[in-house]
Amino acid sequence: MANASKAKGTAWESALVDYLRTNHNPGARRNAQMGRLDIGDIDGYYLHATEAKAEKTITLSDYIRQANREAVHAGQPFGCAIVKRRMKGTADGYVVRDVATDVRLMNRIQEMEGALQDVAFDRWYALDKQHRGTA
Repeated sequence: MANASKAKGTAWESALVDYLRTNHNPGARRNAQMGRLDIGDIDGYYLHATEAKAEKTITLSDYIRQANREAVHAGQPFGCAIVKRRMKGTADGYVVRDVATDVRLMNRIQEMEGALQDVAFDRWYALDKQHRGTA
């Protein structure tokens, strides 16, 4: 049973890495496990330590606690769990973080967008238009 669970987890991590390489960061990769100083399952999800979960019983509080701890170990500002959605593809999984982490992320985005608007408004406008079209 443990081997089957481990195989499912490994398959989910590999699927996530493939998805991230295609859609986000070509350098995404699986991390080696490091015990109590673990840095997350996947490296390459921008600014995040990522905990990949593919389990029948979902325990969000455990996932977030683990992801936040691993973000500290990895030197990343944010931790998140990417949870497999049963009977769905990789793009249909869930990215989960606690509200405090999400607010810090949104504040960072807001400040960075404001800085870009101040320095290069035309560039900000073009990027804003591009990303609004993908929602």
